[in-house]
Amino acid sequence: MRLLVTRPERESEALAAALRARGHDVTIAPLLSIHYLDDVALPQRAWQALLVTSANGARALARQADENLKRIPVLAVGEGSAAAARAEGFANVRAAEGDVHALDALAAHVLEPGKGPLLHAAGSVLAGDLKAMLETRGFEVERAVLYEAEKRALPESVVAALKSGGIDGVLFFSPRTARQFASLVREAGLASSLGRVTAYCLSAAVARELGGLSFAEARIAASPSLDALLALISA
Repeated sequence: MRLLVTRPERESEALAAALRARGHDVTIAPLLSIHYLDDVALPQRAWQALLVTSANGARALARQADENLKRIPVLAVGEGSAAAARAEGFANVRAAEGDVHALDALAAHVLEPGKGPLLHAAGSVLAGDLKAMLETRGFEVERAVLYEAEKRALPESVVAALKSGGIDGVLFFSPRTARQFASLVREAGLASSLGRVTAYCLSAAVARELGGLSFAEARIAASPSLDALLALISA
């Protein structure tokens, strides 16, 4: 199958390798570029736990974390973010089921409001207000914006491939990337070129951002995980 991967470059390279190993022809076109804000100072407090809502949040936090901070428990939004935190040397990491509502529920289950504040390592654009959710439960949450995701355009080669029917499927991992793709497709007049293309979406929230585009099919992973998304492509 001819697949288009839209994730940021670091994640796209590993994913493309996995897909090629399964026999697919893969094109990488990251629609977001990640810029770490290393001049942002992390607040120094006795944190009960660290919260990460993306793999990039985990990496951004690690760029400023000392060994003491890496010993603090980390609650990650999903397995991908948890894996990134572990790879960066955080010692105590637990994963939620893939969205901020699940992370809110996990925090409420394993943490206590009276045992200290929480630090949310975030990007400049949020997918849900985790801070507000947890504050309604009595937690004190401080948000540190540690990275920005800059929008990128579709490469001309991808535009040409979509026009010619040279892409069979597109993988979407975040609502923001799906929204960016939908906007670029409409601007380029490519909406009518998607009739033979399948959208592979990490979650229903991702699929909703593609609303109005006439894909042949929009398939949603059984759970918000990489393995579940890859299972869609294998099915």
